[in-house]
Amino acid sequence: MTNEASINHTPLTKWVNEPTLANLKKDLEDAQSDHTSQVVKIDRWLDNLNVTGTAKPVKIKGRSAIQPKLIRKLAEWRYAALSEPFLSTEDVYNVSPVSAGDKAAALQNELILNNQFNTKLNKVHLIDSAVRAVVNEGTLIFRVGWANEEEEVEENVPEITYTRNPDIQAGSQQEIQLHQMMTSAPDTYNQLPPEIKGAHDRFMKTGIPQIGEVTGSTTQKVTKIIRNHPTVDVCDYRHLTLDPTAKGDPEKLQFAVYEFETSLSELEKSAVDYKNLNQIMLEGVSPLSMPDHTITGETPTFNFQDDPRKRLVAKEYWGFFDINSTGKTEPFVATWIGNTLIRMEENPFPDKKLPFVIIPYLPVRLSVYGEPDGELLEDNQKVIGAITRGLMDIMGRSAAGQIGMRVDALDVTQKRRYEAGLDYEFLPHVNPLQAVINHTYPPIPDSAQYIYNITTADAESLTGVKAFTGPDGITGAALGDNVGGIKSAVDATAKRELGILRRVAEGMKQVGRKIISMNGEFLSDTEVVRVTDETFVDIRRDDLEGNFDLKLAISTPEADNEKASELSFMLQTVGPNTDPEMTYMIMSDIARLRKMPNLAKKLENFKPTPNPAAEKREALEIQLLEAQIRNEDAKGQENAVDVDLKKAKIRELNSKSDLADLDFLKQESGVTRSEELENKEVDKLHKVDEVAAKALLEKDKPEATPKAKKKPAKK
Repeated sequence: MTNEASINHTPLTKWVNEPTLANLKKDLEDAQSDHTSQVVKIDRWLDNLNVTGTAKPVKIKGRSAIQPKLIRKLAEWRYAALSEPFLSTEDVYNVSPVSAGDKAAALQNELILNNQFNTKLNKVHLIDSAVRAVVNEGTLIFRVGWANEEEEVEENVPEITYTRNPDIQAGSQQEIQLHQMMTSAPDTYNQLPPEIKGAHDRFMKTGIPQIGEVTGSTTQKVTKIIRNHPTVDVCDYRHLTLDPTAKGDPEKLQFAVYEFETSLSELEKSAVDYKNLNQIMLEGVSPLSMPDHTITGETPTFNFQDDPRKRLVAKEYWGFFDINSTGKTEPFVATWIGNTLIRMEENPFPDKKLPFVIIPYLPVRLSVYGEPDGELLEDNQKVIGAITRGLMDIMGRSAAGQIGMRVDALDVTQKRRYEAGLDYEFLPHVNPLQAVINHTYPPIPDSAQYIYNITTADAESLTGVKAFTGPDGITGAALGDNVGGIKSAVDATAKRELGILRRVAEGMKQVGRKIISMNGEFLSDTEVVRVTDETFVDIRRDDLEGNFDLKLAISTPEADNEKASELSFMLQTVGPNTDPEMTYMIMSDIARLRKMPNLAKKLENFKPTPNPAAEKREALEIQLLEAQIRNEDAKGQENAVDVDLKKAKIRELNSKSDLADLDFLKQESGVTRSEELENKEVDKLHKVDEVAAKALLEKDKPEATPKAKKKPAKK
């Protein structure tokens, strides 16, 4: 083994402790026993699924060899239930930022990641293959990589001189139109003359309008990118050998050896720098000459005869090794064909992990592999097959449709009439009821149907899949013939399916994380991504760095329909007088749940066109309301004045009432009479005093001289 492995072992690196081919093959040989054991299990599960190999009944002459495909029947119901949540939405991934500073980068990563799954990868084929692999084999293994292919071509590149353009101001209509064309129609923008595109690019960087002028041309070698995108493949379980010491945790795998078919031509054109290709011994490394290699394809016995196209079996080792003799293992990858190492380098992927994502269908403790439903249904399928073959034998070995007749029941003439379908006569000594026997199928025993039904119901309860098998499948009868019992049965089935879907979704999230890390390392400097049918954005590789929380936008049609129905009911509840923006928002969500993304986008961006008549009517209504408000204000002020006047009148009336009451009390108590007498007494005294004073004045007054009589005037 050592001498064989040491052939063509020339150091390919400058590592202090480069692993030898013997070290790598020893790991592969030690893990081969566990790998073979798992392959045998999966082969048995697939035989039961397809009724091939050991699961196919032995053919006995005269006996039925039918075997109903119970496992395959229930698996067919599982395929759509697991694949539809991933394929029912255009955007598979939702990227959320961990911090506020990562928000822009998260949006960029979401755009490029969903674009790659929709355009670069065959999403439908990938999901369908993955679902069938995990359901049939019990374990799904993704291999994530990067495809890069470039070629150099000679092109005439114009020489352009740029000068400031004094006729165009920053923010002019021309620059705005060019920017809109660059974002909404990149193909049309790329077809513009290079001097116009170059001037616009300089304007976007400097903000100074410039004009380009072609002064000549030169021939240059230009590198064109043919392919530069991630790859995701579903691995064949027979071609991947895993570290048996991982104890059920894929993160603890120390190595994984992937076996694949290739050719010298493919290795030469690959972006990987393979070495020692001229030292490969082509004899003995073809798929047909390696007994431990399983050939896949429709023509497993075909191979090319020319060396460049001849199929070769290569083995790729991904793992960890102390390459620097520091006591710490480092990730690396090595590839060999036969006894020739053709690749040895550090792990090229940014996450420095194995490029494999392992997803179990039904987890098995202390194992990275899972189990399919076929492991649970093997006995059920055998029982149903035995019952079905017994019933077919009972019916097939009977003489149904044949008629037996006694030899002496008819004479020759009457027998001819009977065979011709005419009326005939029996001989008198023969009872026709005993002479003629019509053979029919024998009755099917009730026990056979009973065992068949309980076996089928047991299979459906084991898997949580309810097929169209009548009333004997999963129902709520065992829990009570009521709504609660039926709901419990449906919930149990949904939880089982959701658990499987959650594991597959977690694997898809790991694939997305690996692709995000690769995008930040291998993506072109600028990628143009379509956001909608009319909008395109530039994704720059430098903008993809950050910390993100990756989520999958998976859903089931039933859940989407339920949400859409609830939103429709909510839309009816709010009524026609609600805010139009709220109405369009709800309608947009309904359209998105109904798988109408274009309509949803239009509803989000829809702004109702104002109606001039409606606007004028609304303005007049506002004026009318304002006039009514002013009128009501005036009425309020007038009412306030009336209130003051009425208050004054009330005070006046109150005063008069008080005076009247006071007069009444005075009259009643005699006070008024007393006051009148006092007043009269006062007046009397006053008059006496007045007379006395007047007398004193007359006494002291001198006597007045008599006045001379006036003479009459002369006429």
